[in-house]
Amino acid sequence: MKIDLMNKTAMVGGASKGLGKAVAHQLAYCGASVTLLARDEVQLKEVIASLPKNDSQNHQYLVVDYTNLEHYKNTIDSFFESNQIDILVNNTNGPNAGTVLNQSMMTYQSAFDLLFQTVVYTTTKALVGMQNNSWGRIINMSSVTVKEPLAHLALSNSIRSALVSWGKTLATEIAKHQITVNNILTGYFDTERLNQIINKQSELNFISAIDIKSKMVNDIPTRRFGKPEEYGHLVAFLASEYASYITGASIPIDGGYLKSY
Repeated sequence: MKIDLMNKTAMVGGASKGLGKAVAHQLAYCGASVTLLARDEVQLKEVIASLPKNDSQNHQYLVVDYTNLEHYKNTIDSFFESNQIDILVNNTNGPNAGTVLNQSMMTYQSAFDLLFQTVVYTTTKALVGMQNNSWGRIINMSSVTVKEPLAHLALSNSIRSALVSWGKTLATEIAKHQITVNNILTGYFDTERLNQIINKQSELNFISAIDIKSKMVNDIPTRRFGKPEEYGHLVAFLASEYASYITGASIPIDGGYLKSY
């Protein structure tokens, strides 16, 4: 099976590193022209330079700060004034780790803006062109914690659950336009973000990072963390014609970590 995304345009959030970067690489490898979103322009330029490219591809980037909602909206507005996309991969940096009792109303609002409002706003803008073309792919990068919440990720658990429910609702509404909407429930992947979470747990619980990492790996049936490129393969499949009958799904990619269906 060869995934061909030639002449398709994609937008990938959080694409300067980690899973977002891996997704951008795979979409570009399959032939799509990719627009990267992230806040670090230096890293964005490095990723752009490393993306596979042929004569028909035009990769670009937007410098956005997901934590500044108004600035984010203005940047997205400017882009969609003269651009359309076929594939939208919604991905943002995660909120700070912490338990329920560590949070304030302000931190919940900030997490809502970061994880929910930015996604809804970008998707609404992208849908105009997708509906006109009667084709589109919307892929929300979420987390296994929407199924099995982790105590130290209270903000992520809460807001990502809302996003998954929203994605399912949207999928039903726009399926008639041949636009699919799917959520990916992300497990543990070998990224800088995972190391940050491990180190935060280590500080809060006075347990060594090595011990925490060891326990996490032992909780995964495959006994390893995922590789970012494996994540990219799933996204490329969902973005392709092969996945045209898959919509409204929440698909775990977690090495078997989830115990629930």
